[in-house]
Amino acid sequence: MPTSVSTDRLHDLRTRTAEMVGQLGRLVSVETPSNDRSACQAGAETVSGIAEEIIGVPADSVEVDGRTHLRWRWPAASGQPTVALIGHYDTVWPLGTLERWPFTVDDAAGTATGPGCFDMKAGIVQLFHAVAALPDRSGLEILLTCDEEIGSPTSRKLVQETAHRCDAALVFEPSVDGAVKTSRKGIGRYRFDVHGRAAHAGLDPELGRNALTVLGRLLLDVGELSRPDLGTIVTPTMAGGGTAGNVVPAHAWLGVDVRVAVESEAERVDGELRSLKPILPDVFVVLAGGASRPPLPASSTAALFARAVALAPALGLGPLRGADVGGGSDGNFTAAAGCPTLDGLGAVGDGAHSEGEHVVVAAMPDRAALVAELIEDIRRNQDEGPRDR
Repeated sequence: MPTSVSTDRLHDLRTRTAEMVGQLGRLVSVETPSNDRSACQAGAETVSGIAEEIIGVPADSVEVDGRTHLRWRWPAASGQPTVALIGHYDTVWPLGTLERWPFTVDDAAGTATGPGCFDMKAGIVQLFHAVAALPDRSGLEILLTCDEEIGSPTSRKLVQETAHRCDAALVFEPSVDGAVKTSRKGIGRYRFDVHGRAAHAGLDPELGRNALTVLGRLLLDVGELSRPDLGTIVTPTMAGGGTAGNVVPAHAWLGVDVRVAVESEAERVDGELRSLKPILPDVFVVLAGGASRPPLPASSTAALFARAVALAPALGLGPLRGADVGGGSDGNFTAAAGCPTLDGLGAVGDGAHSEGEHVVVAAMPDRAALVAELIEDIRRNQDEGPRDR
């Protein structure tokens, strides 16, 4: 695969490292927990303002069910491949986290830390600087959503529509120890509610129907559905029930997390979960939920990953690695829509969803340069795109 990279672009981006860190600090300092719509609205305004500084264009806001997603689009020239750049600005951190854990830069360690910096506000900064480094933006689409961390309930359709329009999707979720993400598992989320009958545990327990007893059997049955040899992991994650220490519990519940490497396993697990029955008479089990994200298979990332692998050493960045991961992202949706996808192009660092998550500052301009080169490489090799739609 022939490549032609611009080391001048990498040098220029490296001179902007301090600017990137300052913009990251501003993003992190506006908390954006997914479930707080007003906080996310403030975050949207900050993201749009920073974008206008870097690329000269504010966002077009897309409102869906009271949530604000951000989009930028530049029409493609005739026959030109179109490339989607996808990320999210919501985080898992509740309001008030900054009070105990403010954005901080450790110059000696070369890192920056703060809630959401790694997943994935540094990726957003890198995305905009990559776009700013391009002499031509035609054929680019940027979509930044505000509900990815809770399963993309209002943005999923936007992501899918973008994927159907585009020939490649680059996703700015954080890397894995520097590796981009070449496959992801599909995700399913379920909840069992067991409805029995209450009774006095000492006077007339025989009149009760113990929901916890039924739940105990369900726990064992659910645990047997995993198939690690096929990449399928089924995990009971949360449970509860009962109202008092001397009452036969009339209600109990169980949460289940499902991770699958192949879609057929999602179908199998779903069917087996729905076939589970209560072991006591007059007890009712209600199952809610289902598959929330399809798998992102390695076949969807292979071509773009090969391009990136070829470009990284030519930029002087060293070998680029790929990683298979169990978590999901909006890249699962773009791949399922038939759009070639490469994920994990965002921050280099560690600690996603854990206090102390951090970003390697020196890697920010390097990853921005890699993305810019990858976009141009996709354009140069027009014999492999655009795809049929």
